[in-house]
Amino acid sequence: MDANRPETILVVDDEEDILLLCRVNLEFDGYNVITASSGVEGLERARKARPSLVLLDVMMPSMDGWHVLESLKNEPATAETPVVMLTARVQGEDQMRGWSGGAADYIMKPFSPVALLETIRSVLHPADPHEEERRRERSMEKLRLLGSQF
Repeated sequence: MDANRPETILVVDDEEDILLLCRVNLEFDGYNVITASSGVEGLERARKARPSLVLLDVMMPSMDGWHVLESLKNEPATAETPVVMLTARVQGEDQMRGWSGGAADYIMKPFSPVALLETIRSVLHPADPHEEERRRERSMEKLRLLGSQF
């Protein structure tokens, strides 16, 4: 990445207010922001723009975030692009699906813009290059333990 060019974040969500909230906060923090209001549009934009990170909603019409995540992770050109799930789907099985599908992190709506920026920074610039995989494994283990209690 060119140090003089801002990193590009693709925000995929069918809610216009979420797209606007993310755009304003991310651009204020110096990121270039691309938005998409559907899974199909998001996948096309990810393929074309090759963003530094994708913020991805789960519940969208026609192509949901699960299918977008799977497609991104199965295509060589986008497989390494970090995807942060940004969703109201907070059940353990939903989180497990995101983590096991290759999501770099999971942010639940409603969210704090400050927490959003902190998550993006930690995913894009981890102190340890193996942190993403460890975070994913820790989260899945916690979810497995919670699931076994019921």
